[in-house]
Amino acid sequence: MSSLYQIRELENELEIEQRKSSDSIKGIRKYERRIKELTYQTEEDRKNLARLQDLVDKLQLKVKAYKRAAEEAEEQSNSNLTKYRKITHELDEAEERADIAESQVNKLRAKSRDVGSKMVLLELDDQPKPLATLLNAVNCIFKT
Repeated sequence: MSSLYQIRELENELEIEQRKSSDSIKGIRKYERRIKELTYQTEEDRKNLARLQDLVDKLQLKVKAYKRAAEEAEEQSNSNLTKYRKITHELDEAEERADIAESQVNKLRAKSRDVGSKMVLLELDDQPKPLATLLNAVNCIFKT
């Protein structure tokens, strides 16, 4: 009986080893599937990273373009502000000159009225006046 017992023992060992082998094969297949999944996921992550990097590069170019446009707009704004200040200054000076000219015109009108009234007084005199007297009268009028 010993050989029959040995056969059964060996069959049991064989069956145990076959189960272990089957479990090992299942485990290997499971790990192979997991490796494939991880490989696929890694490849997808790599593609996403490349797309994101491309997007970052494009956005950086846009940011640079916007910065350049903002700088140009600021330069234009400064230039326009300088022109505005210059023109405002010129306008102030022109208004000041116009006020001075208007004041001078008003003074001349007043003198003209004075001269006109004094001339009328001179003309009202029936006696002829010498030319020197008339010139003195005109000089007196314009000196005042």
